[in-house]
Amino acid sequence: MREIAYYVNPVYNLRMIARTLAVPLKALAERMPVLAVTGPRQSGKTTLCRATFPEHPYVSLEPLDTREFAVQDPRGFLAQYPGGVVLDEVQRTPGLFSYLQDVVDQDPAPGRFILTGSQHFGLTEAITQSLAGRIGQLHLLPLSLEELRRFPSYPDDLWGSVFTGGYPRIYDRGLVPAQWLGDYLATYVQRDVRQVLNVADLDAFTTFLRLVAARTGQELNLLGLGSDAGVTHNTARAWISVLEASFIVFRTPAWHRNLRKRAIKRAKLHFVDTGLACWLLGIREPDHLRLHPLRGALFESWVASEVLKARLHNARPADLFHLRQDRGAEVDLIVEAGDRVYGVEVKSGATIASDFLEQLITFRRATKEQHPHLHAELRLVHGGTQTGRRNDVQLVPWGEVQALEW
Repeated sequence: MREIAYYVNPVYNLRMIARTLAVPLKALAERMPVLAVTGPRQSGKTTLCRATFPEHPYVSLEPLDTREFAVQDPRGFLAQYPGGVVLDEVQRTPGLFSYLQDVVDQDPAPGRFILTGSQHFGLTEAITQSLAGRIGQLHLLPLSLEELRRFPSYPDDLWGSVFTGGYPRIYDRGLVPAQWLGDYLATYVQRDVRQVLNVADLDAFTTFLRLVAARTGQELNLLGLGSDAGVTHNTARAWISVLEASFIVFRTPAWHRNLRKRAIKRAKLHFVDTGLACWLLGIREPDHLRLHPLRGALFESWVASEVLKARLHNARPADLFHLRQDRGAEVDLIVEAGDRVYGVEVKSGATIASDFLEQLITFRRATKEQHPHLHAELRLVHGGTQTGRRNDVQLVPWGEVQALEW
């Protein structure tokens, strides 16, 4: 019988799988007086922080009476927790940060205050203004492939993984993905979007979300997206920014090091969770993905998200890019790692064709000529099981993406 990597927090009786971010979180707590863990709603931030710091009291700033206390008497509120505290949803009380600054300046003992929040923009603004130099920031995304395999039951095929996505509650409670994701989207639109944007017509924003899902894995054209959604270019830009700030989507900018040939400058757009993208696209069964016209784009976003998780959950900067040149190389994903750069081509097919490698080889040749100090390592991530190397390109089955160093 396969051993499941669960552990139980003895204070709060929280059952959770081991999360990769726990290791850098503990290490950062030995150096910084304040830590902030941000990420999308329901990615497991609260559970992780309470289990990692069982000696800290836990306080959610979601309830109105607690929030009013923190706002009206911030000094008295913080004085209750001289040894530290886990504060959840702290973006709801931005005025608390200036008082927190004073507290940690008087006693900079590391690991005292652990902050979590779902709206990255709210936390970022408060941190920039009040806690610069006093806080360590980490990001927790939904489960990586490696993490979800620690549950007793998980999809063990490619399209089941893409369809279900990585939100922990689906696996922890054995929920039907489509039903839970539908409720998640409704809550997100009704609650978070209302708090951030003055959207008079939430149906229009939901339509916009569906159009964004149809563009996952593609270059982002805000003018075209806004036109299709019936909103202005500026509105489309603002709405995309909110989706990014709340960790629904992320962008991979155009790689900027290649200066000799004209490169297409648009960023690529990816959903952080492909299960969410599938729900928005009306995909209700994993088998529907096998012949879906967007299966390749969804798989590319799934791979990009797995690499993003591998980077962020190990406390590394994202540093993800893509490349498309006019009459030059086109590379789905580029990962910068010091003097090493990973060029990644993504193909959903299970059979390796020789032309799958052509763009990567072109990229390696151009990199060697123009950036001799960089070592280009090439990888082809595919939907099959074949491993090995071909033309010095590493063949990576979809199920081994998280096993690699990124």
